[in-house]
Amino acid sequence: MAFLSNRSRRPRLAPELDDTDLGKLLKRLVSTSRSSAFGTTDICVAQLARFMEESPEDFDRRAHRLSVLAGFLSESHLPAAWVTRDPRNPDALVLQAWSELEQGRTAGVLADASSIWKRCLLASEIDPRDPAPWLVMLGVARLERYPNSDVFAIWNEILTRDRWHREAYLSMLAYLSPEEAGSTAQMVEFVDSVRIRMPANAPCAAVELTADVMRYHAIVGRGGTDALLARNHWDSPQTAAFLERAAATWGQPAFFSHAATLADLNLLAYALTVSNRRREAAPLFETIGGKVTDWPWRTQGDPLAAFESARSKGR
Repeated sequence: MAFLSNRSRRPRLAPELDDTDLGKLLKRLVSTSRSSAFGTTDICVAQLARFMEESPEDFDRRAHRLSVLAGFLSESHLPAAWVTRDPRNPDALVLQAWSELEQGRTAGVLADASSIWKRCLLASEIDPRDPAPWLVMLGVARLERYPNSDVFAIWNEILTRDRWHREAYLSMLAYLSPEEAGSTAQMVEFVDSVRIRMPANAPCAAVELTADVMRYHAIVGRGGTDALLARNHWDSPQTAAFLERAAATWGQPAFFSHAATLADLNLLAYALTVSNRRREAAPLFETIGGKVTDWPWRTQGDPLAAFESARSKGR
């Protein structure tokens, strides 16, 4: 395993994960936006356009990049400025729509759902292959509480373009949870239907573990005796077998190749820690280095402190 410097192992929230080019762009955008130079907006827009033009034709990677940029720029004028300068650029259209969706998620309501929808439809018309516009529309449908049939129809549009799209499966899992439009039984049914046909190294392989972590959090959230015994959730034969397989394979070089691999490794390290399998988690922490995801670590307070505490206990 490659030597990791103390600096690279120091925990930090890294939404870009292992996408170094994306991380460099985020730093450039911050640096440029803080500049008082004339034409700052034009410079930032040019940086965004050039970066997306150079992105590989990998729908999984592109969705990761657009998602991170949308969250990073959700309160910025840059997505709208890019669309104004290039109104038929599908990346610009999706980025603005996704940024407005992120604003809506924060506020709990979308300011203008119809305009987001129109931009996504136009982006899909310009590039029918890309599932990203439909992924944003799925987010709109969830937030706006569209009928179940409409939500599944949008999800199917994504799958026709990318069969194992990670964010699509996680989005549907959240939609089918008790916190949104479903129930624990519907979550379990969804995961069971996916598990029987999904490749072990598919980009959406973490959907089963995500469901288990969500159910574990629900048990802890009930408090009392349930919370005290929540660790027993991980001892069911099916869940324990899944953790054993994942611990043996997920961290292996080249097992996963999707953009959010480090997010899935963070999730597995968390699950192994809370299920008292810290020794199995230790190699994962070495692979992760210091690139921490906000979820699920934030459920234990400060995500960086929770991550470092779990890592130190596994040594």
